Parts: sequence; C-alpha cells; structure tokens
Amino acid sequence: MQIRAGMFHAISRATLAPMIRRTASRFLPVVACLALAACATQAPPPAATATTAPPSQSQPPPLLPPVPQPPERPLAPASVTDPAIPQAQRIDAFVDYTASTYGVDPQMIRAELAQAVFKQNTITAISRPAEAVRPWRDYRPIFLTDARINDGKAFYAANRDALERVAASTGVPAEYIVAIIGVETSYGKITGNTRVLDALYTLAFGWPKRAPFFAGELAQLFALGKDEGIDVSTLTGSYAGAMGWGQFMPSSYRNWAKDGDGDGHRDLIHNTSDVFASIANYFVVHGWQRGGPVVARATRDANAADFVPGSLDPVYPLAALAQRGYRPQPGQPVDKGATLITFDGDAGKEYWLGYRNFYVITRYNHSPMYAMAVHQLAQAIRGGATARASAQ
Repeated sequence: MQIRAGMFHAISRATLAPMIRRTASRFLPVVACLALAACATQAPPPAATATTAPPSQSQPPPLLPPVPQPPERPLAPASVTDPAIPQAQRIDAFVDYTASTYGVDPQMIRAELAQAVFKQNTITAISRPAEAVRPWRDYRPIFLTDARINDGKAFYAANRDALERVAASTGVPAEYIVAIIGVETSYGKITGNTRVLDALYTLAFGWPKRAPFFAGELAQLFALGKDEGIDVSTLTGSYAGAMGWGQFMPSSYRNWAKDGDGDGHRDLIHNTSDVFASIANYFVVHGWQRGGPVVARATRDANAADFVPGSLDPVYPLAALAQRGYRPQPGQPVDKGATLITFDGDAGKEYWLGYRNFYVITRYNHSPMYAMAVHQLAQAIRGGATARASAQ
C-alpha cells in the first residue's frame, strides 16, 4: 500500500502500489536496509488442477473482464505540482487545496510545512527501485532467505490466534498477511526512519515526475492526522512516505486501515491487530478471492512465440494462453483467467500463470517479482506453521 522501508530500499510500496495504480493502468486498457483464501487452520476447497492440453481453437476466446478496483486516490492539482510555478506559490496552493478538500486548519498546515526538510537522498533512492535493476534470479534471494522464512514461522506462531481470526473473517490466508509484513518490514523490525512529512514534502515539491501523486499523499497525511488525532511530524517510515508494519501510504491508511481490536483507533504503527486486519482488508478491497489460487508454474511449447501481455490483470482465458503455447503444468492449480509472467530464473526462463489473487498482491506493490516473492515466502511460512499446529 505502500512504499515500505524494507523493500523500498529494494523499492516499493503498496503499498506505492495504490500509488502506482496510474502507472500500472498503462498495462491495461507498492534488501536491504530494507518490502492473503481460507483460514490457515482450515483446508481450502480442493483446487482444480491442470491435466491435459485443451483442444486447439481457430479463434481465441474473448478476454475476461478486469478485476474491479476501488476508485483512484485523488491527485493534487496542477496549481500545486507544476514545476514552472514558483515553489512558494505552489505551497500556498497546496495549503488551500488541503484545507478546502479535507477540512484541515490551514495555519497548522503552514506551520508543519515550515519545518519540513527537503531530502535529496529520498530522490536518489526512489529513482532506483530494485525491480528495475535486478532480474528474478537476483531479486528472489533478497526475500526468500532462511532467516526471513524462519522469522516468519516464529512470527506466525506468536500471533496465531489474531492472524487466524482475521483469515477466517476475510478469506485472506494468515501466511500471506505474515509474508507482506516480512517483505515490507522484516516483521516490524525495519519500518523506516525517515520522517514521513519530510519524505512526502520532498517528493511533492522536488520530484515533478510523480508530484501529483505525492502532493496528494502529503495532503492525505494532514487529513490522517486530523482523522486519527496523530501529530504528523512524529511519524516515521520509508523514504517514499509509507509507514507502519505494513507500510501503508497515507491514502491507504485513511481508506483501508481497520480497527482490528475494537479500541476505536486505527494504529498501524504499534498495534498488530490493526495491522493484520488492515493488510487483509487491503487485499479484500482490491479483489481477493477466498479459496482462489495465486499462481501456477507453466510450460511453453517448443514452437511458441514470445508473449508479453499488456496487463497484469488476469484477463486471458487459459484456453487463449494454451493457443499461444502456454499452459499450467500438470497438477498445478487452474482458474478462469490468468496473465503470463516470465522471469529470468537461475536455470533460465521461468513461465508462470498469474491468477486473480496474484493480481491482487500486485496492487500492494505493482511488481510481479514483488508479488511472487510474497507468494513464495507465504508458502514457505505456511509449511512450518501447519507443521507446528499439527504438533500442538
């Protein structure tokens, strides 16, 4: 949701994910220092698996509809983000925009902005996301380490009751909630030490490429402070402005965070019950399918042409992909629609079919490598968590 500390130095953030929806929409129509379907204790309904290749068809089946998504987060207007306008004038416009849109006291906004600090290292870091510079064979080892897997198993065991309550109520498996936290912040150990106000101020007024988004997030930060009674100057997070164990951007926090323990507050910084419920809700809002598969390893026919889908959305019927020479390996799960994912792995090209739930993970961070790392980490954690539960 966000841009997190953990993966961000590798990049992201779902969540940046929501934040990057506009970038991702181009497909279609969010280790460094530091990056959810049934209850984990319940056996999901038997998934259909691949068997034999479907018969060839002369005409490919029509594409499936895209996964419905929540509305886009509002962007700041050009009066705030146009680099041709003097910065002092843009700041005045920002104060007016935030006060009129979210009902925040303009004097408080001005006072906070007056002590915000421009961070050049934020511009440098966000310009080089890990996904842009590493192939899968190098990206995967950042997150699929023995230490991260074992820590995830221990984290699951220590929080089993709370995690499985959320999994049962939302359909998002506990191991995926844990994996998001593991990739984003190493299970809460690395949540970022950049002041969120500074990060968003820097990106809103110093990075024209994404200024409309980040100025919108800066405005949402002030609205979040008003909504939740938070002193925004005290919040720290990633260099892109994501915060908490799940690295939520301010708009994600305001729109999709949940009060997991019923105390009347949504605290994604300290309260793990709120964190678990909020990550699961993020998945649900973006289309998670209870009991649905995530991915399937695929084979490529020897004479198949290269295929790069125009979307991460699972709009291609399996029959259409089979006509192109790509089909799930025998025994792999199947779903109505998928997209083709191609990675450069240790042994060469890897072909995967990304289903609806895979797409949902990419709404947290719009990278197929990020989503696959979360999936594979979740599977590794689930193995240990299931074994521990059986032994108790």
